[in-house]
Amino acid sequence: MLAVQLAGLLDGDPEGTREALALVDGFDDALVHGLARLSEERAEAPAALAGVFSATPIGDRLAEAAAKVASGSITEEHLTALAGGRAALFGAVHDALLADLDAALGRERAPWYPAPRSEQDTAANLLGGARSWLRELAIIGWRGVDHDLVSAVDRITEGLTVVPGLRRLAVLLDGFAAELRASCPIGTMEHLPVRRWADLWTRALLLAQDGVLPGEPRAVATVSGRLLILGVDVHEHGTAVQFQVHAVLEPADGGQARLVRTSVTAAKVDTIIGPALWKLAHDHKVLLAALAGHLSLEVTDLPLLDGGDVIWHDDRASLGKPADPFTTARLHLAGVLAPAAPPLERVPVRIAEPVLIEGYEVTGDGSFDLGGSVLAVDTARLPGCGPLTPKLVAGSSACVGLVRWDGGRWLLQPLAVQAKVKRETVAVGTGDWAQGPTDPKVVKAEARSGDAVAVLRERAGRLLRQ
Repeated sequence: MLAVQLAGLLDGDPEGTREALALVDGFDDALVHGLARLSEERAEAPAALAGVFSATPIGDRLAEAAAKVASGSITEEHLTALAGGRAALFGAVHDALLADLDAALGRERAPWYPAPRSEQDTAANLLGGARSWLRELAIIGWRGVDHDLVSAVDRITEGLTVVPGLRRLAVLLDGFAAELRASCPIGTMEHLPVRRWADLWTRALLLAQDGVLPGEPRAVATVSGRLLILGVDVHEHGTAVQFQVHAVLEPADGGQARLVRTSVTAAKVDTIIGPALWKLAHDHKVLLAALAGHLSLEVTDLPLLDGGDVIWHDDRASLGKPADPFTTARLHLAGVLAPAAPPLERVPVRIAEPVLIEGYEVTGDGSFDLGGSVLAVDTARLPGCGPLTPKLVAGSSACVGLVRWDGGRWLLQPLAVQAKVKRETVAVGTGDWAQGPTDPKVVKAEARSGDAVAVLRERAGRLLRQ
């Protein structure tokens, strides 16, 4: 039945989606060339963005900001207004797409309750410095960025890092600067990640406002019960890795089952890749054992954040009975309670909803034919630290994955599949090697290459002892 429901979703996007994204693209193109050097045609982009909000409470402010930018008078206040308009427009697209997806899945979503404003006066100078740097980026444009401009944010980032409530902004700025630095000289690049950089700029500017911390997640409750794992999404970068586990929580009080995520993160170096990544999460032995063994977890008093994430504490969890992710999906996903999306997370590309897909045919390019409508499968997201491969996905008969919206279309990111291996139907997931690879060939390859994590730990310990 779900394949039929999703097939209807693939027939078209909500009305106005393309027009809204075109307005965003126009504004983002202006950021590429710099707001101080706008041609007559590009100067119309901020005005067009502002025009959408003419009948809203922020309409006058956005119209003024667009006019000032077009005249060359570019202040932090005007840029903040335009960034807010861009975020609001993206939020509307996100909400429309998610509403359509929820309707197709028959999924109930929890309401969003705004958090009280959190004052932060002691870091006003640091926040001002961050806004000033972001203003310079907008004025000069991505094509004009050089190493000197990128390096100007380093001291600001260092200062923000020591303020607990501003670490999210610090990490964002540090990562943004690293991408810009790695791309210099940007003026000679043929293709730029235009929307991504505009997303980062917008989010950073909104997080850098005085007197309020708008993007910090907050704990709204503690939860206890049985955690049934659907799969793990691995986010890997050169200096960090995050294992984001998607699961269903059956509350101990017998309430409605709810979708949750929990994540563990570790620092790394770029030489640690493949199955060795799991060794970086060695402090979370209970979670790793549950992933590798397809086991349920009994959890007690885990903090639940307003966006549906659970803060993981290994000492508050114990291993339970076997829990097949496909059985969990069949029993729970139809009536599960999905979390609300926090305001700054209301961006289409951040949609990632767990689903179970069955009854499909795999096409020549690896997509899933759901009976006339085709759902693209994003095998590029499959992590190298697990046994799930594009070949297994192509030979699968059922798939638990994340439905995403990226590049103007719906995609499926596999987390686990049922496929025939040596004439036997087995379940293979991205977290199956959480306690080490089980494929003899991979084990031998790891033995030949040595344990990079152990070597680095030994060297670090030697340096600390000196």
